[in-house]
Parts: sequence; structure tokens; C-alpha cells
Amino acid sequence: MSKARSQAGAANEFAEVVKTIVWALAIALVLRVFLLQPYTIPSASMEPNLYEGDYIVVTKWSYGYSKHSAPFSPPLFEGRIAGKSPERGDVAVFKTPRDNRTDLIKRVIGLPGDRIQMKGGELFLNGERIRRTPIQPSQALARSMQERGGGGELFVETLPGGRSYLTQDYGPDGGLDETDVYVVPEGHYFMMGDNRDNSSDSRVPVAANGVGYLPAENLVGRARIVLVSWKPGASILKPWTWLSLDTDRFFKPLK
Repeated sequence: MSKARSQAGAANEFAEVVKTIVWALAIALVLRVFLLQPYTIPSASMEPNLYEGDYIVVTKWSYGYSKHSAPFSPPLFEGRIAGKSPERGDVAVFKTPRDNRTDLIKRVIGLPGDRIQMKGGELFLNGERIRRTPIQPSQALARSMQERGGGGELFVETLPGGRSYLTQDYGPDGGLDETDVYVVPEGHYFMMGDNRDNSSDSRVPVAANGVGYLPAENLVGRARIVLVSWKPGASILKPWTWLSLDTDRFFKPLK
């Protein structure tokens, strides 16, 4: 009898552990789908505002929900539920239209109906040149740029309405510095990287491995803050690099 009671107790304990794990996974899934999701920046396309190794938080409710809000983008429905339009200047995570699976992060530059063009490396919106002012980096930003081998000239770019952010430019003769006029279709957005000469974004068509015009359905959420940041060379596969942190970038809000 004692042995049977012991086995029953062990089985009950195992069942409780399983239930706890299931509940924890369910809560984590709900949080990931409806509230917050972390991302690690994989490329240099958003420098100088985001660097490889930055670990950011994205709010999922900012633009409502689509099938891409859930892991693996299950085809549960089309369009968006409780959809909200992004604003010009938002930094947004989205699924690239190239495969509808890969996460990318860029800045929303064009809304439906907008006309976008690059001339001499400068951005034109609806026929008006967007004001940009050259600046010198802060000490913290200069340190981050040096550690990552960054360069180029920095500008403060100001959109209509007063929204400002930093861009990085290596000169007016890059491959994407002279473009035709892009007219953003209804239900789509025009996305650009802040590292203007190193971003395959809406200036590049999907057929050429770019983003093209981004369907509203592909928006995942708005990037809000850099939680932590790892210096170049750090990797989860190299435990001795786990404490190679760029503390200057901790809790940096994204503009």
C-alpha cells in the first residue's frame, strides 16, 4: 500500500509539473501574440539608431493584429483585426513580402497615396524635400560607431509634423540615392532603413530581394525600446562573450 501511495504521489506531482509548464507556455504565447515580443537586430540597415546585437521590445497592439501576429503566421484570417495605421516615422517590425516569414525592421516613410523619391541622396515626400541637418554624434554614439566600424555622415531628418530621427549616409552617389517616384498603393506602406546606403528596403522591388511596397497585413508591431545591447563578436554560442555588453545603449527609446 505504501508503495502504491508513493507511486500515486509521484504521478500527481508529475501531473502538476506538466500543468504548470502548459500554463506557463500558454501565458507566454498570449503575451507574445497580443502584447510584447522581443527581437534581436540582425543587420546594419537601421544604423545609427539600431545596431546588430541590440535586443529590442516590440508592442504588438500598436497596429492591431493579423495572421503574422502569431508564431509561424497561421492562415487563420485575412487582413487585420482592430487595425491601426502606423504614423510616418514609426520604427516597425514586419514580415517581408518576399517570403512572408522573415522578420525585418525599417522606418515607415510613406503612407498610402504618398509619392516618395530620392534625389542626390535626399528624401522627397509628395514633391517636397525633407529637411535634414548634419550633426556630430554624441560621445556614446561615437563610441558605438567606432566599436562597430561605422562611418558616414549623420543627419537629423525631420518629417512633416516635426518627427525627427537620425540617418546615416555615405554620400550622394549610392545605388539608391537617385530613384524614380514611388506612389504608395492603397493598403500599403513605404519602408526605409535609416542607414540609407545600406538598406534593401521599399526602394528595392521584391523580385530583387527588397521589400517593395509593404502590405498592411505584414506589419507585426512597433519597436519601442532597446533593452540591452551586445558588442560586436558576442554570441550565444560563445559563453565567454555573454557579458560583452554595450551599456550605453541600455533602455534606449526609439524615436
